[in-house]
Amino acid sequence: MAQIDEIRLMTRIARMYYEKDLAQSDIARQLGLSQATISRFLKKAKTDGVVRISVRTPKGIYSQLEEQLVDKFELIDAIVVDSPDKDDENNILRDIGSAAAYYLETLIKPNDIIGISSWSSTLLALVDAMPSINAKRNNKIVQILGGVGNPAAEAHANRLTSRLADLVNCEGIFLPAPGIVGSHQTLKLFYEDEYVNKAINLFEKISIALVGIGALYPSKLLTESGNIFSAAEIQELQNNGAVGDILLHFFDINGNPVKSSLDNRVISMKLEELQKVERSIGIAGGQRKFDAILGALRGRWIKILITDIHSAQKLVEQPK
Repeated sequence: MAQIDEIRLMTRIARMYYEKDLAQSDIARQLGLSQATISRFLKKAKTDGVVRISVRTPKGIYSQLEEQLVDKFELIDAIVVDSPDKDDENNILRDIGSAAAYYLETLIKPNDIIGISSWSSTLLALVDAMPSINAKRNNKIVQILGGVGNPAAEAHANRLTSRLADLVNCEGIFLPAPGIVGSHQTLKLFYEDEYVNKAINLFEKISIALVGIGALYPSKLLTESGNIFSAAEIQELQNNGAVGDILLHFFDINGNPVKSSLDNRVISMKLEELQKVERSIGIAGGQRKFDAILGALRGRWIKILITDIHSAQKLVEQPK
């Protein structure tokens, strides 16, 4: 076949496929060629510049920035959410929660066991935005941070687990213990409880984990829960370089765990356990949490990040 004839055929195939939306099998049948030949010509059309495909990114979509975050911090995925005012923490929380709800809806597969933290306003926003999934798919929702605390705030922690379980149409398994107990002896007593153990024994089977990323100084919701450290303990953490926490386990700006006497008082999934989860999703944003998000990424404690545009832009500018 002469070169001009090959180009003419290649162009015709490309027009039929890209402009007329014909399937490759239909083109093959119409032209009397094999489907493998059609596929080869379509690939060559792109290689030779006969076909040029460009993706127009709509306003408010940050695919390139998401790819930069994935490459820089070796993530599975990143979602960057448009949020006009970097100082409006409530709007950032709502926007991130809404994006996280859509992401989770598309991610859940049959038989997934989904872990969810407690005392997170961002996760509450996720649950509030989550649509109902009617089909039964043998999922479980497991609470991975103790949710017992001040009764006025405890309803929020239980709502995260019970409401998400209702939306996913599956069983909810609670962790009926405080996030923080008074002593190591008290912690051991809770670990002897059969209902606490029912949740903890599922930690290693969790395939999706939803966690907030906390700043060193606790949020209003966590403060109201009673699951907080004393001012002296927070000062100790700060002196040891802590910048934030996941599941009340603290780390420094480089992601290294910050060890302290407090470690023996927290009832939750451990960071090392979270690291083994196939899809561990950190959901956080805003200036107050920036150092904590950076530390979580550097420590590779999460595999997927959902955050706001302002945090994302600043993250890609930081040393790895």
